[in-house]
Amino acid sequence: MIPAGVKVFLASHPIDFRKGPDSLLSLVRDAGSDPFNGSLYVFRAKRADRVKIVWWDGSGVCLYSKRLEKAQFCWPRIGHNRVQLNHAQLMRRSLTAWTGNGFALWR
Repeated sequence: MIPAGVKVFLASHPIDFRKGPDSLLSLVRDAGSDPFNGSLYVFRAKRADRVKIVWWDGSGVCLYSKRLEKAQFCWPRIGHNRVQLNHAQLMRRSLTAWTGNGFALWR
């Protein structure tokens, strides 16, 4: 369960999906963020069919992964290293994928 009020950052460019939690935390640091601040950091694969989320939950680093079988994640086109979402925006995008209304995080 994602706590309300958590900040969510999307990496703007795809990553090498062989990276594990330590390498992902290093990318977060390289982007100028503190990986231990309780925010979610979301990364996608080049084909956009997989995402990894790294999150410090207060007791350790959590690594979540999802692979879509017949779809791709929608990703904002931006020029920055990261995009920030709040909890409500993330839930709206996730819910949209289930309901089919509006902008979805995957298509």
